[in-house]
Amino acid sequence: MKQNGPWQEELERIATILSKAPLESTVKWGAEVFTYKGRNVVSYGGFKHYFAIWFYNGVFLKDPYKVLVSAQEGRTKSLRQWRFTSLDEVDERKILAYVHEAIEVEEKGLRVKPEKHQPVPLPALLAEELHRDRRLKAAFEQLSSGKQKEYCLYISEAKQEPTRQRRLEKIRPMILQGVGLNDKYK
Repeated sequence: MKQNGPWQEELERIATILSKAPLESTVKWGAEVFTYKGRNVVSYGGFKHYFAIWFYNGVFLKDPYKVLVSAQEGRTKSLRQWRFTSLDEVDERKILAYVHEAIEVEEKGLRVKPEKHQPVPLPALLAEELHRDRRLKAAFEQLSSGKQKEYCLYISEAKQEPTRQRRLEKIRPMILQGVGLNDKYK
């Protein structure tokens, strides 16, 4: 896959290494993803300060070189990244060893079990607005619990009151339309 940006040479090297594994290459979410029997195994990409490969079920890898990190500690459950800052760090033998182990993980069918839905408290600002506007309240109650949770988190994660207020104004028409905050990405 053609790469752009500051890591072009490095990403081409990663792609060459990954293409040596017994995986199928496909494009998902605008990125090259290597799959095994239809299951996502590994992908790669460039970021501002590093380039990386990631293993979709990396949590199950033994990680003998201690190179794997969670992309978002506390949020990312099974995906693990291997980050690089220079081409000198790219070791084909080590990468392919990790890829072959990731294929074994897929063969075994190891999966992180999804957590049970944990209710999220309704932010005070949203609760006040729902109390004030019956139409909005009815539309909100028609949403799935997952979509309600997305909206609650979106507002409550804002640190400042003006940001929470702007977010409330942004989501109001979406709630009335019956769509989720992240539906356009699904």
